Amino acid sequence: MRVGVLTGGGDCPGLNAVIRSVVRKGVQEYAWTFTGFRDGWSGVLNDLTVPLDVAAVRGILPLGGTILGSSRTNPLRAEDGVDRVRGTLSAHAIDALVVIGGEDTLGVANALSDEGVRLIGIPKTIDNDVGGTDYTFGFDTAVNIATEAIDRLHTTAESHRRTLVVEVMGRHSGWIALHAGVAGGANAILIPEREFDLDQVCVWVENRFRINYAPIVVVAEGAVPLAGQMVVKDESRDEFGHVRLSGIGDWLAQEIESRTGKDARTTVLGHIQRGGTPSAYDRWLATRFGLHAVAGIKDGAFGTMVALRSTDIVRVPLADAVRAPKRVSTELYEEFGVFFGS
Repeated sequence: MRVGVLTGGGDCPGLNAVIRSVVRKGVQEYAWTFTGFRDGWSGVLNDLTVPLDVAAVRGILPLGGTILGSSRTNPLRAEDGVDRVRGTLSAHAIDALVVIGGEDTLGVANALSDEGVRLIGIPKTIDNDVGGTDYTFGFDTAVNIATEAIDRLHTTAESHRRTLVVEVMGRHSGWIALHAGVAGGANAILIPEREFDLDQVCVWVENRFRINYAPIVVVAEGAVPLAGQMVVKDESRDEFGHVRLSGIGDWLAQEIESRTGKDARTTVLGHIQRGGTPSAYDRWLATRFGLHAVAGIKDGAFGTMVALRSTDIVRVPLADAVRAPKRVSTELYEEFGVFFGS
């Protein structure tokens, strides 16, 4: 059997661990041949390939990024995109495709599966917002990085008696903000699932100063104020229709400073959350996902995605996984309200 592998969307810690796992199991247990497609769906559209064998994946387990490269290319928007995908797969005699990506990449995979392309999905995203799975690999690393940053910023905030606003990733969901904010002892956490009251945020900030401590406010990039609009860098959009986010942190710091009279600064973590060495947990989860994806191909379970449920790896229909992003519930968010402003 010949199997293709691609990594799409934003880079993510643990991608190389998945590639390694897929190739090692497929080659060593089933003697399959693997072809990597460069730069996500772009490689399938434009026939950009690289051979993958055991030698090619040695030593990549701890590496960040992806040896295959990635992009946000959407073949469904390209002229004759589906036919071009079919043509490339046919030219390389690809029997099945392993698609490693987030909601957009897997959304394309689901559409192509409906067109008869034999594939299995593996969920990756630092945002942890892919439906159908408890966790995605990359999330743990991002939370660890954000938590360390918050820990460090506490000392600067205290030294200068200022508010520090920490902007983390999270377009539709606040998983990173909530986990890192709680772990880092933030005094306010703002997430996309819940419009925030700027007046209430300023009360939390002032309460913190009142007990002679400096506040840390963690905000997800997709968070918006009550009756407000999402703050963005510009109105340009990628091939999946997403605007470029980032900007809410600066806006929030300016508003806090203006309303409280206290100095406020912003730290935008941005792509730092994506880069570098994956955590031990992300290596472990990515490896398990890869092993089970190969098992899924062996069983002919096409049109599914491997997912983590409790401690088990299961298969869920791709259509179910990409139906809607997984979001933070009101109940979970409110569990931590006791820490806000204190």
